[in-house]
Amino acid sequence: MKPPPFTYCDPGSVDEAVGLKSEYGAGSRVLAGGQSLLPLLNMRLVRPEALIDINGIGELQRIERRAGVLEVGAGARQYELEDQPLVRELVPLLPDAAGHIGHVETRHRGTVGGSLAYADPAAELPCTAVTLDATVVVRGPSGTRAIDARDFFRGRLTTALQPDEVLVAVRYPVTPWTAGHGFVEVARRVGDLALAGAAAVVDLDGEGRFTSVSVGVLGVSDTPVRALAVESALIGEAATPENVAGAAEAIVPSVTSGDDPHAPRDYRRHLARVVVRRAVTAAVARAHERSDGT
Repeated sequence: MKPPPFTYCDPGSVDEAVGLKSEYGAGSRVLAGGQSLLPLLNMRLVRPEALIDINGIGELQRIERRAGVLEVGAGARQYELEDQPLVRELVPLLPDAAGHIGHVETRHRGTVGGSLAYADPAAELPCTAVTLDATVVVRGPSGTRAIDARDFFRGRLTTALQPDEVLVAVRYPVTPWTAGHGFVEVARRVGDLALAGAAAVVDLDGEGRFTSVSVGVLGVSDTPVRALAVESALIGEAATPENVAGAAEAIVPSVTSGDDPHAPRDYRRHLARVVVRRAVTAAVARAHERSDGT
C-alpha cells in the first residue's frame, strides 16, 4: 500500500515548523517517529495536504534538568527514557514504563512527543504524564503555552493541541528521592497495546503510612485515568496488602470502556483492580527500599 500524495516539508527550526502548521492547519500532519502515522498514511486512513517532518530540529531532541523538572523534548526517542541515567535518577517511573512500549525497534524510532500527541488511551507515556502531573508544552503563532497533562488528553486520539500548534516538550516534576514507583500492564502479547495498565508513585512516613500517592490507569477509558478515588482511599493509611487491595476496588467506576474484540468490560474491570494493586504494591516495596537505604 502507498500513501496518498502530500507536500513534504522539512523545517529546520520550531518556528519554521509552527509557520508551516499555521499555513496548512488541520490539513497537515507532523512526522516524528512515524510509528502510528505511517500505517495510517499507507492505509489511506488519513490524507494530509502536507507532512511536516520535525526530525531535523535538534532542539526537540534534548533531555535535561531545568528548575526542578525533567524536560524532555518532543523529538526525543522513547528508548532514551530507558537508557539515559538522568531520567532514571530524576523520574524513575519513566524507564520502567518506557520498557513496555512496543518493541525495542519501535522505541528507537518512536518519539515521546509523538506518543503524547497521538493520545492512545492504552499507551504508556500518556498515562505516566497524567500520573506524574506532567506539563505538556506547545508552541503556536501566538507563542508558547503549558498544558497540564490531565487537561491535555480530551478523548480517544484527541488532545488540546490546536491545528496551528506543535508539541515541543513535556516537563516532569522531579520525583522525591524517598518515593517508590511501580508500573504494571497486562497485554495479550509482548509489544501489544495493553488491555489495562497502572502507574504508581508513593511516599511513606516513618511508620509505613501513605503520605503521598499518585496512581494512573491506562486502557480502561477514552483517556488515561488519574485514580483519585484510589489515592484518597490510601492517604494516611498503613501500606498493608489489605489496604492496598481495598483501595484498588475504587478504580472500578472509572472503567468506561465497553466490550470489544480484545476484552469484555467485566474483564477490564477485573484487570484494572489487579494492575492498580500490583503497581501500588511495587511502589510500596521500592519506597521501603529507599527508606532502608538500599
